[in-house]
Amino acid sequence: MTTPLYTPLADAAAALRNDGYALLQAEDVATLARVPLAALNALVPSWDTLALDNYLKDGGRYRRRRHSCFVQEGAHLTQTAHRAHWQPLEYNALHGGMNRLFEPVLPATVTQAAWTALITSIGQVCSTARGNAEPWYVEAHQFRIDTTDGIGRPTPEGAHRDGVDFVAVLLVARDGIKGGETRVFEADGPNGKRFTMTAPWTLLLLDDATVIHESTPIQPLGAHGHRDTLVLTWRAGAFQGDGTSQ
Repeated sequence: MTTPLYTPLADAAAALRNDGYALLQAEDVATLARVPLAALNALVPSWDTLALDNYLKDGGRYRRRRHSCFVQEGAHLTQTAHRAHWQPLEYNALHGGMNRLFEPVLPATVTQAAWTALITSIGQVCSTARGNAEPWYVEAHQFRIDTTDGIGRPTPEGAHRDGVDFVAVLLVARDGIKGGETRVFEADGPNGKRFTMTAPWTLLLLDDATVIHESTPIQPLGAHGHRDTLVLTWRAGAFQGDGTSQ
């Protein structure tokens, strides 16, 4: 298991701009959001409510999720009407090109102050790195990858970009698993990093134009295990699929 090399909080925007990614430890994520870790941990039980992802083309039963969309302007976050998730095939050759309508994030989750604080604070780092591209069109995905099938695939599409401006991957929990190594590569170069996020609320923030990323499969250490993440994306201009022939 490769140990992560964390980015100092004060350097997060510069690292995102210059290196294409920043990796923050949990305590710095809480500091960034201006909430205690206990407030972030209060979000965790909602991962036990996720619904089965019925769109997996490999026929797997290893992914559960919820998905909701928001518009961010500064520290203000507004939830949109529930909408499908859509990606073009050029970014997701496995599951792109189709509307995937998932169950929404629960109101009891969205209304917690830590939810808004977390999303908007990370979005403001993106704004600093980009030089103010707000409003941001934000998609939030709660994921649970489990070992129901013996193996779970966090990124069944392989190393990829998401077709947005910025991507955040927050580890929420690792329970009884091995694997799940994170890999970040230059989109147009030979360099890459690999590490395993183990501490809850570790944050990987990515410039989607300059890097590609993936997580390796997980396997159970015993009878069963799972890996929970919160994946957030920020896109300027519109949500993916708006104004696109679908």
